[in-house]
Amino acid sequence: MTELAEALPEVQSKGEQHVAYSVRGKNFAYFLDDHHGDGKIAIACKAAPGAQAELIEREGERFYAPAYLGSRGWVALDLEAGKVDWTEVRTMLADAYRLLAPKKLSAQLAGQ
Repeated sequence: MTELAEALPEVQSKGEQHVAYSVRGKNFAYFLDDHHGDGKIAIACKAAPGAQAELIEREGERFYAPAYLGSRGWVALDLEAGKVDWTEVRTMLADAYRLLAPKKLSAQLAGQ
């Protein structure tokens, strides 16, 4: 996941058990390992309005509202709930990035 996130323009990461990915000081995604004792290994991404509810309703066995972040619309993907589709992860990261990155940086993501 780190490789996918850090491939986006100007992304920085910090942390070990929980890794935050940010662009210009704004976090857009996290790698979570047993976040607040939930026992899951997951990625959490900032989501567009309504996306969290839609994903959870459609695929609640894979997607969930993460503690503390879920109330702000973030959505998490349980990486142990079946085979991981890394193209889907790349898309989630790119979508979250676009929500917070400056337009000039977001424009560099053509095709992602």
